Amino acid sequence: MPTLDRTTSPRVSVEIMAPTDDLATQVLHDLVATPSLSGNERPAVDRFVAAARSLGLATSIDEAGNGIATRRTDDQPRRTIALLGHIDTVPGDIPVRIEDGVLHGRGSVDAKGPLVTLLFAAARARLPPDVELVVIAAVGEETPHSPGATFIRDRLRPHACIIGEPSGWDGVALGYKGRLIVHATATRHCAHTAGPETSAPDALLAWWAEVLVEVARRNDGVQKVFDQLQAGVRRITSESNGLSDTARLTAGFRLPPSILPGQLEELLAGLAATHDVALDFQGREQAYATDRRDPVVRAISASIRTAGATPRPKLKTGTADLNIVAPAWRCPIAAYGPGDSTLDHTPVEHLPLADLHRAIAVLAAALRTLAEELVAHD
Repeated sequence: MPTLDRTTSPRVSVEIMAPTDDLATQVLHDLVATPSLSGNERPAVDRFVAAARSLGLATSIDEAGNGIATRRTDDQPRRTIALLGHIDTVPGDIPVRIEDGVLHGRGSVDAKGPLVTLLFAAARARLPPDVELVVIAAVGEETPHSPGATFIRDRLRPHACIIGEPSGWDGVALGYKGRLIVHATATRHCAHTAGPETSAPDALLAWWAEVLVEVARRNDGVQKVFDQLQAGVRRITSESNGLSDTARLTAGFRLPPSILPGQLEELLAGLAATHDVALDFQGREQAYATDRRDPVVRAISASIRTAGATPRPKLKTGTADLNIVAPAWRCPIAAYGPGDSTLDHTPVEHLPLADLHRAIAVLAAALRTLAEELVAHD
């Protein structure tokens, strides 16, 4: 069974600090203030590793560039809980500031707030001696390939996993829809616009119109958005060199559990063949969902109740690194973290610090409950 290389970074003299709310605020501010666009995450990963080391965790940076922080009290732990967040962000410069107890900045919600929650909950949780926690600051989640999670997926086999994504401090995400990205291209010889020939843009739009008809047919009578096939154009361009015209369209699909990426690829390719449209696919991720009986879901939900709130289970229409690791690990899994996910990728992304502090307390208690259950069932 493959395991994660936990070689720690070189020993340096570090003052160990208590995982207080004030320190969590400072670490989150520093991480959000450190740009980490997909592919350029290293400065933020270095900050994450330094923060983890100051909390007393063993740290490393793996070959994919992921930051790793491990809390272990036994040389031969019987159970491993993975806490998988991501440190990269989409573009967008939002001035980093704290106003009226709210931290504004790109990545505050998606997903550095949840990542700091994982880190501080791991440092604060009371655990049985034979359970280890591995906190991962994954790179590249905002890309179609998710290289950080893919690297971890093939090298770690945890007994449970919590994904760091915004669910709201009193919510827990049970699953995410799948995804498929398609790049469609149509090329035609140049022709006079008064002639009968179909232009490259015409061919591409005709194909897309048939796609939307098929999407509507499959969604007929399906009430829940999580169970619907969603389709949207991300960009469309056309160009000409005087001899040929080329039109390009990029579209994204959100897949319900009933449709696998390969099945949708076959459908789209069949429709494209009649219009002489070439397709290239990316981001093949299948939908994945657990239920309220999942041990991770139960532990987080119980902790939310103890904190005085009613748990809000959710099925998300986006995708996350849960889609990457869950089908391979087949362990108890759910997503949790502070923040309003409707603010993801928006110019007004922000996170109330009170929600960050509540989420850390909730998750720290949930980790103890989950760890004790995992050991009890050994």
